[in-house]
Amino acid sequence: MTLTVARVDVDAPYRSDAVAVETPAISWVTEASVPGWTQDAAELELTGDGVQTHVVRGRESVRVRWPFRPLRPREEVQLRVRVTGADGEVSDWSAPRRIVAGFLADGEWQAKTVGIAAPASAAEPAELRRVFALEGDVRRATLYATAVGVYQASINGVDVDDQVLKPGWTPFQARTVHESTDVTGLLAAGENTLAVRLAGAWATERYGFRDEAATVYGDQPRFAAQLLIEYADGRTETIATDADWQSAPGPITASGLYAGEDHDARRTASTWAPVAVVEDVPVPGARVSPFVRRIEELPVVEVITTPSGRTVLDFGQNLVGRLRIRVDGEAGQVVTLRHAEVLEHGELGTRPLRAAAATDRYTLAGGGIEEWEPEFTFHGFRYAEIDGWPGVFDPADVTAVVIHSDMERTGWFDTSHPLVRRLHENVVWGLRGNFLSVPTDCPQRDERLGWTGDIQVFTPTASFLYDVRGFLDSWLRDLAIDQVDGVVPFVVPNVLGPAQPAAAWGDAATVVPWVLHERFDDLETLGRQYDSMKGWTDAIVALSGERRLWEGMFQFGDWLDPDAPPEQPADAKTSADIVATAYVFRSADLTARAATLLGRDDEAPEYARIAEDVRLAFLEAYVSSDGRMTSDAQTAYSLAIVFDIVDPEQRQALGDRLAELTAQGDHRIGTGFVGTPIIADALTRTGHIDVAQRLLTQTENPSWLYPVTMGATTIWERWDSMLPDGTINPGEMTSFNHYALGAIADWLHRTLAGLAPAAPGYARLTIEPHPLDGFDFAEAAHLTPYGEARVRWERSDEGVVVEAQIPANTEADVKLPDGRIQVVGSGRHRWVSATTSARRAAD
Repeated sequence: MTLTVARVDVDAPYRSDAVAVETPAISWVTEASVPGWTQDAAELELTGDGVQTHVVRGRESVRVRWPFRPLRPREEVQLRVRVTGADGEVSDWSAPRRIVAGFLADGEWQAKTVGIAAPASAAEPAELRRVFALEGDVRRATLYATAVGVYQASINGVDVDDQVLKPGWTPFQARTVHESTDVTGLLAAGENTLAVRLAGAWATERYGFRDEAATVYGDQPRFAAQLLIEYADGRTETIATDADWQSAPGPITASGLYAGEDHDARRTASTWAPVAVVEDVPVPGARVSPFVRRIEELPVVEVITTPSGRTVLDFGQNLVGRLRIRVDGEAGQVVTLRHAEVLEHGELGTRPLRAAAATDRYTLAGGGIEEWEPEFTFHGFRYAEIDGWPGVFDPADVTAVVIHSDMERTGWFDTSHPLVRRLHENVVWGLRGNFLSVPTDCPQRDERLGWTGDIQVFTPTASFLYDVRGFLDSWLRDLAIDQVDGVVPFVVPNVLGPAQPAAAWGDAATVVPWVLHERFDDLETLGRQYDSMKGWTDAIVALSGERRLWEGMFQFGDWLDPDAPPEQPADAKTSADIVATAYVFRSADLTARAATLLGRDDEAPEYARIAEDVRLAFLEAYVSSDGRMTSDAQTAYSLAIVFDIVDPEQRQALGDRLAELTAQGDHRIGTGFVGTPIIADALTRTGHIDVAQRLLTQTENPSWLYPVTMGATTIWERWDSMLPDGTINPGEMTSFNHYALGAIADWLHRTLAGLAPAAPGYARLTIEPHPLDGFDFAEAAHLTPYGEARVRWERSDEGVVVEAQIPANTEADVKLPDGRIQVVGSGRHRWVSATTSARRAAD
């Protein structure tokens, strides 16, 4: 038998050993060759200042509570695990997992916050520095740094890490994040220089729409850091930001997320002046979210000469990042780069960018080949217009650099249907483009905000495709900070004024923590966010009044219903009151479930009672005895079915009407942000998966596949962001990279391919593939907390062949296409279903 502990994990950002808390959760993955393997016990050994051991009895292996002495700041330890199976077989010890305590002790943060002395009126990029001398042999040096803005630090001319746009975006007035970087190897005997490049980015951007746009966090970036040097003889020294630091203008002459970046290579930081000591930032906490990094590079696919004679580069993929150029020319030559997602009638389509210039400029220093990439901005683009290039242009000299939060990829999907395959790839690219420090709505125009409604509907899909637990854990902390009297703002961090309640948007407070528990077995986040869940639920229950109906107030409703006029995206077929009241039930129900899991026995029955009151009020107000709803529209029926509001005896009638409405619409999309993620589930649950299949594979506008036929490489904000004649939708709000409508991918994973969690963290799986007409195969793979799970079905002369891989220490409930039901343990499995529904796509 082969029995291996293949992986040991702790709560640290991906590709990092630094943990943010004294007692991080521990997980491990076991690989076993014997079928049906389960864990009987696990031994944990922690080596550092001595050896500590602990034995876990039973099958627990995911997010196990830290059983050792709490870690001390900067403590380094090694953790290894070995397991014993129910059969008595014992594995070897795992490879050691290095863990570094990346947090500071209470009161240990002593740095002053500094900024640019006598800054200009506009946000001004700058360089900061501090020269210091070492006073002996160094055992270890750790840099703790943060900014209200973005920065990169270097020591003796070498950047301390490969992160970009750090520390990212949080509600700077209340929460900042520090990096913890081991810089021992960058120090030299004698004199050293700690330098910082600093710009405003999120901290100095103007937020809001049209004339209302304004800065929120201040006009200038701020920086704070302390370098802790531990000498070999036991002494320590701290080099912290204070009045002794200096600042100077550098080669970056202007920088903004929306505007882009200007860089004059002829300039160097040389006119140094004392920094200004400014109001301190909130004491930063250690990072829990993944770093933003350069993830991938794409070459130019085509060089286009537009009808007006401009040179435009096509990278073949709508992406988020910036360009890296190699150029040789005379000093003072300016190369200009403009970015956009689409071409409109052959020219760069910049109108959807609104006030975002999305333009970078590089002024050459001259004297040879120069390489440059903007540092403190990013753009959403597929196309870039290039102007001012000296000499003969070679497309090999321009590369698109993809950046986003560096999360581990955990989910994959494939199918024989080429358009659906591309649809899924578009979902993946949409996630990558919008998971950059915070989960944004779009990455290109003058917005890029953490809209709560988008992530509320997309979290299940995101949780399959990437390990987003730490990313969303961090964002949920910000959501709780920005709540006011329980009310969740439209965007987090909130930069759009006082928080106002909106159904399906504010419900991110309850839905996102619940999904993290469902997909990652994350009770810690659920417990920490419980008061936030309660606060939101209490607020909207109060708004629903004695009738328990949330009616007559502002709502986004079923946002971007395809029948809504371009400039009235909330004008949906489904009443906003139905959407609102459905979500009152949803949040009360989830709060009751969370209270039960967390042992809040005094509160769980109360929220369960509230949820039932709302459910009954919803049925009385909006559902007739014959299964019709007052809003005879697909989103209304989908909400009642998927949220389990409707009584079981009425569910089928509602499902039948939903299917009828879908067919009457020629199987084109009739739903917006609220209905689109759940309509396929509503149809499936009520026996109309054939209707869901036709809805999925429709190519006429509006549909999921219409953008694919138009060449889309990400999910669009509107069903018709690009009209069939190649004209951009006339609505002011038009993005070509919005992931919300891509939430259908979760149904592709769970239903078409047939891989879903049946217990938190996939401790138990559901394997239930659905071979749909028009598909020869579909498969999904997911790196669960227990290891890789995989399901594939394929048509053959025998019927439908289903293959599954179940991770060790789990089991699965299997329902085959021919109706057979069974329970299986871990290992590889194969079944053949001789079902009459097995029709090849070519038939």
